[in-house]
Amino acid sequence: MLAEVMIFVPSIARFRADFLLTRLKQAQIAALTQLAAEAPVSPDLEAELLKNAEVYNVVLRRDEVRQLVLSSPVPDEIHASYDLRMAGPWELIRDAFATLLDPENRIVRVIGYPVQEAGTLIEVTMETRPLRVAMIDYGLRILILSALISVVTAFLLFLAVRRLLVLPIRRVVRHMRDYAEAPEDARRVITPNADVEELRMAEEALQSMQTQLTGALRQKERLAQLGGAVAKISHDLRNVLTTAQLFADRIEGSADPVVARSAPKLIGSISRAVSLCEATLAFGKAEEPPPQLRRLNLAQLAAEVVEGEGLGAESPITCLIDIPPGMMIRADGEQLYRVLSNLIRNARQAIEATGQPGTIEVSAGEDESEWWIRVGDTGPGLPAKAREHLFSAFQGGARKGGTGLGLAIAAELVRGHGGRLELVRADAEGTEFAIHLPKGTSEISA
Repeated sequence: MLAEVMIFVPSIARFRADFLLTRLKQAQIAALTQLAAEAPVSPDLEAELLKNAEVYNVVLRRDEVRQLVLSSPVPDEIHASYDLRMAGPWELIRDAFATLLDPENRIVRVIGYPVQEAGTLIEVTMETRPLRVAMIDYGLRILILSALISVVTAFLLFLAVRRLLVLPIRRVVRHMRDYAEAPEDARRVITPNADVEELRMAEEALQSMQTQLTGALRQKERLAQLGGAVAKISHDLRNVLTTAQLFADRIEGSADPVVARSAPKLIGSISRAVSLCEATLAFGKAEEPPPQLRRLNLAQLAAEVVEGEGLGAESPITCLIDIPPGMMIRADGEQLYRVLSNLIRNARQAIEATGQPGTIEVSAGEDESEWWIRVGDTGPGLPAKAREHLFSAFQGGARKGGTGLGLAIAAELVRGHGGRLELVRADAEGTEFAIHLPKGTSEISA
């Protein structure tokens, strides 16, 4: 409609100018009839000529002589004069709207050039009512044409929007509903094919999200199946370990001093394994039980872990424990044992993979708000792929054949204590992890 308005404004001005030029041509023909006659025409013929030309007076300038060729009484004084010879576009538009908006019948003078070089100037006097009626009729026709064009354009726009936007959006909604019914079915993932670039980008984003969600659901299903299998294995393994624990209790009273010294450690290891199996059966949703906090000697716990991992004097891998002997912390001993065991085992396996001797260092300290434990090694570091999903189950494995469960379990156990497990560094010189355990307000003084 704005375009139609921009077309209407110059069009109505051009229509008015053409109407006035037509009146000048008709007046010129009437004037030439008078000039061609050998004697002056009769008053009746003159009045008929002026009536046919729809003017009151005709003035023609020829050979620098201005001559009133045809004349009749003018009913009112001249309201305005319009010179079409020098009028520009803005003047024509202004005068056109002035005529269109003025309902009074005015007498105006119109000046222009004669056609066919019949003189240098022609001037007529006329009424504005016929001009205004013709302009209104022309404007109504333009309005009807604009309305018709608008209806056709709206219909075409409706078809275009329906074809380019509505139908593709309905297709996306239909795919979303179908996918919601069975999100694990990869066949229901949408295939982008929209013609509109923005809508195609939305379909591609939806496809990526559905693909990731389908993969996550499949992994969740596999994890559920794995959890069921682990529960069954843990049930049978608990029975086996219970039998082993009975035999370990018997050898504790052995007269052999070497066996007697080894028996408590064996019993402790079997007891931890039995407790782990029972926890797996009790918490089948892969949730760790809340930690049972108690004060424990961190240096002794670290020594037990190192010995349990086989890092003795005969091992090619040196393990240094830099923990103050009297340092006490509040934590769940069994869970912290599992955390340190996972970290030290990963460090040992990383060094063994290089085929070279190396060093593992376990250090600890504290400040006013927390205890910290660091486990570092001189291994080859972690690959970039492993660092991306370091604490995600089944995704953060750093070695071939690894499941990626160790760090995920360790991070979950530390979070259960209200702390955090973080990677400090992983470069060509080795890897280092840090455990942060908050002291809180319940710390028991030494």
